[in-house]
Amino acid sequence: MSQTELISQRKPWILVSILKESTTEQDIERVRPQISNLIDAWQSQGRIMWSGALSDNKTGIAIFEATDEEANSIYDNYDKICSNVLDYYLYQWDAMPILSFLGK
Repeated sequence: MSQTELISQRKPWILVSILKESTTEQDIERVRPQISNLIDAWQSQGRIMWSGALSDNKTGIAIFEATDEEANSIYDNYDKICSNVLDYYLYQWDAMPILSFLGK
């Protein structure tokens, strides 16, 4: 598959994470480096991922462009890291593909 075909298959995704009620500060500190490594690995491939906490300090989001396969891979890796600490949902985001535009 050519690079152009791969890029054309990418869609915007949003990963929404919410702290579980039972989550402690120690839980967060334990998974934080692993989440950072996941984001760093994605960005080291020259890909863009915007992530951060929302103002309620319980919810976080990550926005990125990926093929279905890539998005599922990120979700699977995130699941391995966070399943006991966070509730999370991956959505295909039907917004303007701003990350592709900014990445050019």
